[in-house]
Amino acid sequence: MKTADAIWMCLPEGLDELFEMVRFERTEQSYDIWLDEKKKLSDEDYRNPNIVARGYTDYVTIQDYPMRGRPVFLHMRKNKWWDKQTNEIFSYNLELPNEEGTRLSSEFVAFLKDEGGDDSPVD
Repeated sequence: MKTADAIWMCLPEGLDELFEMVRFERTEQSYDIWLDEKKKLSDEDYRNPNIVARGYTDYVTIQDYPMRGRPVFLHMRKNKWWDKQTNEIFSYNLELPNEEGTRLSSEFVAFLKDEGGDDSPVD
């Protein structure tokens, strides 16, 4: 089993469907995991030629449940999308596919539900 597979098993179920792991660091004090949202448009936006990728939001650090006596910090960022027609930048609200019955911190749920977009117009 690869290290990444073992790490995914310790994270909320379904998270691997939404994010890719870009870095993992184990220190004496904690486990730090960097996750980037996978680039996937909604079905509606997929058919809209005016929606294009515009990078990522800044990383948000969320403390997850401890593992082996160490805190786990998830450094997560979401995609930003640009609607060329309205000149708006937005991010999607995310839902874990198997959220029911999964223990999630309120901070983690707030990150998934937050629009996270940048309200400023594109230059």
